[in-house]
Amino acid sequence: MSKPLKIAVLGFWHVHAKDYARQTQEHPGTELVAVWDDDLALGEAGAEQFGVPFTADLEALLGRDDLDGVVISTATNAHRDLMVRAAKAGKHIFTEKVLAPTVTEAEEIIAAADDNGVKLVVSLPRLAHGYTQAIRDVIGAGGLGRLTYGRVRLSHDGAVPRDGNEGWLPQRFFDRETAIGGALTDLGCHPVYLIQLFLGADPETVSATYRSVNGRGLEDNAVVTAGYRDQKIGVIEAGFASRNPFTIEIFGTDGSLTYTETGNVLRVSGPAFGGEDQQLPVPDHGNDPFAQWVDHITNDTRADDNLARAVELTRMVAAANESAAQGRTIPYSASDGV
Repeated sequence: MSKPLKIAVLGFWHVHAKDYARQTQEHPGTELVAVWDDDLALGEAGAEQFGVPFTADLEALLGRDDLDGVVISTATNAHRDLMVRAAKAGKHIFTEKVLAPTVTEAEEIIAAADDNGVKLVVSLPRLAHGYTQAIRDVIGAGGLGRLTYGRVRLSHDGAVPRDGNEGWLPQRFFDRETAIGGALTDLGCHPVYLIQLFLGADPETVSATYRSVNGRGLEDNAVVTAGYRDQKIGVIEAGFASRNPFTIEIFGTDGSLTYTETGNVLRVSGPAFGGEDQQLPVPDHGNDPFAQWVDHITNDTRADDNLARAVELTRMVAAANESAAQGRTIPYSASDGV
């Protein structure tokens, strides 16, 4: 790359916006040149922190000939309109998950990107983590036998009151109109796309139970169960109300696998592994989604797998939210969101 790509951050609504701004400054192939936000306070604070200009004029920013791409980390309900607008302006797009509230909107975003030659990547970072590849290798080798059950849990204590405060997670994460959903729609995306990777993205049914431990407006404690036609069960757990080790469990007719981030430990058991519990090595992480985005822009390639998984992630989140709202198990295939 002869010179860095010039990138603007659009929106500091999401807590990861600062991480992406930092990545933009640290990656040798990108340069952070501007910040926009429809919330002036958030945008101006972000621009000041990273030492770049703030603009309130989105049309002028997207019209800049020297701007190559945008990082979009606005409220979830703004994704579709903003991304389609950026795509039509010819700006490459890196975005926080979920891609959109509904599958229809997600597909409209992808179509706009394709129609305008824009490279679009959604941040699904745990797909590139070393333990994910190691687990895929174990499953692919067949040592677990026929898979019967998978469970992924991810939580933090962002909604738990501390020292007189309601929690470190901003209240905007509990606004139904802008956030679309709570713990499942945000943090739960990671367990969703991992269960889809390990067990498949085509369950027959989805059942969701949401609870609000701290009463901040949306669920901060969520469990989603996916039932598959071949009788597998996938369990997706997410929460803002407790800090637990990130864990993965995969069971089959011939063996079992567990992973915990505490110590980065991956264990397997079963006849294929000598009949005893074994600890397997966990490789280093691969390129993160931001680096993948830069590579796709540089090499003029499309993020086929990332975009397909982003659509199915949206489908599952929408189905879970629908199930929780209706208080019943729902068919998965027709779900599109609300």
